[in-house]
Amino acid sequence: MNILLGVTGGIAAYKALELTRLFVKAGHHVQVVMTAGAKEFITPLSFQALSGHPVRDSLFDAHQEAGMGHIELARWADQIVIAPASAETLAKLRMGRADDLLTTVCLATEKPIMLAPSMNRLMWNNPATQENVEVLKQRGLTVLNPGLGEQACGEVGEGRLPEPQVIFEAVLAFQHDLKQRTAQDDQAWLDLTAYWRGKSLVITAGPTYEDLDPVRFLGNRSSGKMGFAIAQVAAKAGAQVTLIAGPVNLATPQNVNRLNVRSALHMFEWVQAHALTADCFISAAAVADFRVAQWAQHKLKKNADNDEMTLHLVKNPDIVAWVASQPKIEGKPFVVGFAAETQNVLEYARGKLHSKKLDMICANLVGEHAGEQMGFEQDHNALTLMTATQEQPLTTSSKTQQAMALLGFIANHPIVMPCHDTASAP
Repeated sequence: MNILLGVTGGIAAYKALELTRLFVKAGHHVQVVMTAGAKEFITPLSFQALSGHPVRDSLFDAHQEAGMGHIELARWADQIVIAPASAETLAKLRMGRADDLLTTVCLATEKPIMLAPSMNRLMWNNPATQENVEVLKQRGLTVLNPGLGEQACGEVGEGRLPEPQVIFEAVLAFQHDLKQRTAQDDQAWLDLTAYWRGKSLVITAGPTYEDLDPVRFLGNRSSGKMGFAIAQVAAKAGAQVTLIAGPVNLATPQNVNRLNVRSALHMFEWVQAHALTADCFISAAAVADFRVAQWAQHKLKKNADNDEMTLHLVKNPDIVAWVASQPKIEGKPFVVGFAAETQNVLEYARGKLHSKKLDMICANLVGEHAGEQMGFEQDHNALTLMTATQEQPLTTSSKTQQAMALLGFIANHPIVMPCHDTASAP
């Protein structure tokens, strides 16, 4: 395994020598990148002697791949380990800074990054540092818990660099888990491709905007990210995907036919035109329940004599219920709905599953819960997948991972979807 060891400024930098020795002794290849601060505490020659490679410390090195050394290092590494990781380094990584070789490599890699923080206990417990750590974890970086004990400053508390043996074992455990996850993901893709290739999906995503006048509208906070993630995964698995998208600022996934709409009625028109010839219909859009009865041709003005305004609203069509209500003889697709709720999400989802006669529903908790924002406008989610006979909760993960689990659940579902001739579908 190729280990890129980043060493940043701090008295604990000397412990990185032992960590280097452990990796090399176990047969791994190590290259060390030091920051300017790290070289104030320990010399590069020590790392060179242990690793067998010159230490890298310059972002602008004409001798390294024509001055593109950070790209070469990013490609070479199987794992990046930063030990010690100073408070400054955590802040730089959180901001996406690239003002030295180490942070630039981290920005230019897709390889896993593990951080072993080391700092004064007050610096570690500072809300800014804790926020940086949480953001980095959400982005997929692994942050080890610092040790507890006496520190170089004479204080006692949390913030010590974990012992080299602890870091070494954490890296090996991570790589073992990564290989298992990779094997599972590879098999999951094979299964998805085997099932979805050639099938047709119609997916709705995002909000709908119901205009009040030329200036104002009724809307919601749906970002469309969940529906777009499903479309992206399905297309990658070989399905023919039509994505009916409300007003969102997202790029169209590759090999996806995108139809843009604004209102619920407009979305309903496209669903009526495309859904019944599909094998599967997934209603991930947050469709407005109501629209104004009469759209104003000119901007509504404030009335100086009245501090209130009354809007006359009428119900929008229930798009997913309409698809689910179509007679089987017409080749009704396998219908999947979403239940986005702020409370009692499982209870409401079960009710919608039965009342709308859906084949499947995804219970989606939205809003702030236990101090964490869920669902709308977020990059992660935690769905519960439901049919009349099965319920499968998914752990919190990226919406792409949730989409893979959702499509895999359908692929393993006992209900057989209709077989439409996708070649003749509009």
